[in-house]
Amino acid sequence: MKKKKIGTLLISTFAAAALLTGCGAGTARGETIQAEGKTTGIAGVESAGQKVAPGTGGKTKVITPDTEIRQIENGLTAVRYDGDYWFSQFLEQGGASSDSEVVQFITGQLQLGSADIGFETGGFGCSTLTVKNTEGETLFGRNFDWENCEAMIVQSAPSDGYASIATVNMDFIRSGYGAGLSDLPDEIRTLIALYAPLDGMNEKGLAVSVNMIQDSDVINQDTGKPDVTTTTAIRLLLDRAADVEEALTLLRQYDMHSSMGMMVHFALADKSGRSVAVEYIGNEMVVTETPVVTNFYLAPGEKQGIGTSQSHTRYEILMKRLNEGGAASMDGVRDALDSVSKDNFGEFESTEWSIVFNLEQGEARYYHRENYENSYLFRVNEQAG
Repeated sequence: MKKKKIGTLLISTFAAAALLTGCGAGTARGETIQAEGKTTGIAGVESAGQKVAPGTGGKTKVITPDTEIRQIENGLTAVRYDGDYWFSQFLEQGGASSDSEVVQFITGQLQLGSADIGFETGGFGCSTLTVKNTEGETLFGRNFDWENCEAMIVQSAPSDGYASIATVNMDFIRSGYGAGLSDLPDEIRTLIALYAPLDGMNEKGLAVSVNMIQDSDVINQDTGKPDVTTTTAIRLLLDRAADVEEALTLLRQYDMHSSMGMMVHFALADKSGRSVAVEYIGNEMVVTETPVVTNFYLAPGEKQGIGTSQSHTRYEILMKRLNEGGAASMDGVRDALDSVSKDNFGEFESTEWSIVFNLEQGEARYYHRENYENSYLFRVNEQAG
């Protein structure tokens, strides 16, 4: 592929990726585990939709990504990127106050051409919860609700930041030039994804998630500080923050700009068990201590409670489970996420991915498209063999 064509495709796709991302091909290496923690041997990844009979405990497959984008099952891929992806330079030059500025930075680093940009997106639902297990380890659960999409799990080990694992969604990315994302080299697609995470966990045990709020307001701080967009803020925290306090300190050092006119808030948790929602009300950052975040404002004041009615229902269900002690294990968090997944509400969307992070162990257990009997286990510091 000629460099000019790559640049044209990258710009037309990456602008939307600065909000949400994921995509790929191939087959990931997998090790099958029966129930929790018991290895039964090496196996390839089974096809999407296969389930173990109820009562057998399900299966967990250990996935070790490499530098090629590999398919785990239909609609779910994984990749690993080691080394420099210029994020320090991105911050040093002032960050970006819009998706198009993020695009300009990346294409400049790649010495690629430029073109007009098209955007395409829509609202999404999310639920997160934080709880301690019986061993005192902090678990963080996350649902991403959307129609069927292409999701990518990105494991990264930057030369100047913390190793992390994150999830992105490529279905919000559209090329206006008659070619799809699959025509781009794997390295470029991975670089796009690195700047567009929706959630993740780093090696220090910090978990981050972005959740939408249905509100006409947007975040557009303008105090003269360096700038970050929704997803470059998540990359900043995954790369640079060891705990919630460090994450909050970092966020206060930047002007936040919501991507593509969408109001959001962030759920943060760390190994200590601290869990907060970060919201921007009247362009002022407000922090609320909470174990559960869905899709309505939590901070006291005139905005409190604004959001979808279903997001209030999901919040109440998760709080009830936490108060009754029903989520104090990896399986308990999985079941809590299942209880608020989209198939409970009779809508066309699905919960495209659910994750249970063990922030002490650095493990991420992924469940795809509401198949809660089979999961994929990633370890944040594990390297491809």
